[in-house]
Amino acid sequence: MKTLRAYRSFPLVVRLLLINQFGVDIGFYLLIPFLVTYLGHDLGLSAAWVGLILGVRNLSQQGLFVLGGSAADRLGPRGVIIVGCMLRTVGFALFAVGSTLPILLTASALSGLAGALFYPAVRTYVAQEAGPRRAEAFALLTVFATGGSLLGLALGGVLLLVDFRVCALVAACVFAVLCLAQLYALPARKAPRRDTTVRKDWREVLGNRPFLAFAVAMAGMSTLENQVYLLVPEGARQVTGRQEATVAVLMMGALANLVWQLRVTRALARRGGGPAWIARGIVLTAFGFVPPLLVCGAGAPDGWGATVRNACPVIAGALLVHVGIMIVHPLVMEMVPRFGPARLTGTHFGIFYVFSGLAAAGGNALVGWTLDVGRRTGVTVLPWLCCLVLGLISATAVTWLHRAKGLPATGSSARRRPTRHGSSAPGRRASAGRLHRWPSCGRTRTVPFLPRHCGVVRRAVRCRGRCCGCCHKQAWTGEA
Repeated sequence: MKTLRAYRSFPLVVRLLLINQFGVDIGFYLLIPFLVTYLGHDLGLSAAWVGLILGVRNLSQQGLFVLGGSAADRLGPRGVIIVGCMLRTVGFALFAVGSTLPILLTASALSGLAGALFYPAVRTYVAQEAGPRRAEAFALLTVFATGGSLLGLALGGVLLLVDFRVCALVAACVFAVLCLAQLYALPARKAPRRDTTVRKDWREVLGNRPFLAFAVAMAGMSTLENQVYLLVPEGARQVTGRQEATVAVLMMGALANLVWQLRVTRALARRGGGPAWIARGIVLTAFGFVPPLLVCGAGAPDGWGATVRNACPVIAGALLVHVGIMIVHPLVMEMVPRFGPARLTGTHFGIFYVFSGLAAAGGNALVGWTLDVGRRTGVTVLPWLCCLVLGLISATAVTWLHRAKGLPATGSSARRRPTRHGSSAPGRRASAGRLHRWPSCGRTRTVPFLPRHCGVVRRAVRCRGRCCGCCHKQAWTGEA
């Protein structure tokens, strides 16, 4: 009920985007989780060709996120979202009607390009429309995405009993319905006129050193997030000796996300939010890989009692990992637009997703290598220790950036920070009703002062060397 009330409290545009995210994840999980089995078992393709087809999808999505972000900035996010859903409709339909290698590669590339257009555009639209409740909006976006993925997996499992092509056609129909719904219901926002080129926009964002430092610092966390689907399920299967443990761990994490995500985000908002909680969430995520260390070398259990005993540390670790991600993800999504002006929100999201994708690919390769080495040498704790170290390095980097004042404030901490003279929040124009006025300290004096926004020297009241705000009033109202 709290989730429903929170959903109703947002503007119509945000509510439509949440429903759209729910439908997108239904369509995605109707097809993608079962694609490997279809390509390798039903079509009889070799592992190399299966890897190539899946790699094309990942590369076209991760590598072109910046394209979707720039398009959202210049053309408006609404049109980019609709085009992305159209491309995914075509891509998923090709999986249903074609079985030759060129068609499968084309379908995979179109599906990846659709995601590259869709995800940055949706995040940009939410960041623009949610106002001061960005973190809560991104938390709800995660909740709706999780609900859609669960429903999509359930429907896909049922339809797969008939034929994979039925799954693909139903998924394509889902995206076709989303296209029509967004075309008629999602409000259009006129994109502002741009005096710069796309190359200059990219150069401006890539020249933003604090933003790039933050994106690099989050590389370890990007790797840990991916282990929810790789190392954690594999660890559950190894210590229990049962394949069902993999599904159980994934389902438990999804249900925890549905129940706790909004509550965790609201609790952090009451405590000020901000970059400090990002580092704490990363530390919590990293320590989620510690409990499995106790049982990762225990071997296959010999009864139900040993199975339950081995599964408990893995479950506890998985819950810690999920809670850490719940803490970090909405705050990061809220912070990314604050690194630059509002006109480059989509570009910031796109480039951040590119960094995250590259970090996840490299991190997954590193964790996989340590997993293989651990199996050969008998040092089964190696991949878990690797994740712990990566998480602690990422948390340390974020903490250092925060203490060095390299991160913008988020949430209520940003609202409490006084606005300096002549400045405003990134991407927002200062207004007379929101200007901060310093309280009088009892030792005021009138001195000549030249604010940045004033063209002439005015007489301004200053308290302890800080402007009281009277010159702002003169500048906006014309009073002398």
